Amino acid sequence: MAAIQAIHIRGFEERAEPKPHVVYRIEIQASVRSWQMWRRYSEFADLHVELTKSSGAAPPAELPPKKSLAFFKARDAAFLEERRAGLELYLRAILSAKDDRWRESFAFRDFLGVPVGKQPGADGAAPSQFTSSSWLDEHQDLLARVRDVRADINKRDALSDRGDIAGSHQSNVQAKKKLAGILTRVGVLEDGLRALGLGGMSEGELQRRTDMVSRLRDDCEKLAKMVTVARMTSRGLGSAAERNPASPSDRAALLDSPSSSGFSRPVTRVFGAAARPQETEQTRPLDDHGVFQLQQTQMENQDQQLAQLSTILQRQKHLGLAIHSEISEQNEMLDDLTSEVDRVGNKLTRTKRQMNRLG
Repeated sequence: MAAIQAIHIRGFEERAEPKPHVVYRIEIQASVRSWQMWRRYSEFADLHVELTKSSGAAPPAELPPKKSLAFFKARDAAFLEERRAGLELYLRAILSAKDDRWRESFAFRDFLGVPVGKQPGADGAAPSQFTSSSWLDEHQDLLARVRDVRADINKRDALSDRGDIAGSHQSNVQAKKKLAGILTRVGVLEDGLRALGLGGMSEGELQRRTDMVSRLRDDCEKLAKMVTVARMTSRGLGSAAERNPASPSDRAALLDSPSSSGFSRPVTRVFGAAARPQETEQTRPLDDHGVFQLQQTQMENQDQQLAQLSTILQRQKHLGLAIHSEISEQNEMLDDLTSEVDRVGNKLTRTKRQMNRLG
């Protein structure tokens, strides 16, 4: 339910079929899309009963009092407005409650039309089936969790620099636990993407989302290396060579010293010794000052090439961001179009049934 950011009940309308009743328009705003649902007051009452039964406790807010339809007429807009405000407060109280057992229940998610696929398990694992929109919500949630892991790693390093070894270790353990959960959910996300591909998702969209999962997995692999390898230098232990110095005999053998190795052949290469500079056709006619000037010229040329490459990469970055923004807008428009098509389809189905009854 973390994907839902806001809930509003903007209005209501009276309908005459199958008998006179009032429905309320619920607008749900998620991280990547928004949609609306129409619900009667009786459906709110059924939701309240189901939430109380499934969680063992009543939700943190009460529904507005129930009154018969005969109590108010179409002209009694004040009563309907009061009920609308009360129903909105009821939903917002569940969404903002510290205890998440009501908002994470299947009944509440189904009431709001959240595409949940299979109901998640008790451990909060991601659903194994996705719709196109719920897959994007899950991906956004995983990105947020990756940022949390990176924050724990930064906290670990900061505590280590201050000498707080216990706090640094605790932060590292938390980062490992969070990362393990993310890796499990990334696997579920990949399975869900394969199912969406088999369900008819376009090839271009499938490839885009495959790249999104690949980047997410790459981030996880980098974080896994960071939480596995401790920062020894930040603890004042020095480099690996300083922590494990070689013995004199090993150093003599490594450097191929004639006194220790016993080899009579001449030394042709000593480990660590700088190689002699080699003359080239370009440097042979130059003196020391000329060689220095040549080096400066080459370095300036390399700097210019690097600046040009940097400019090209910046241009490619801005172009990629613009394409990403455009694709995101197109995806939202497609989601809205899909919702409209589903809504029209439902109306056509109801109309067809009524025509069949008339026939």
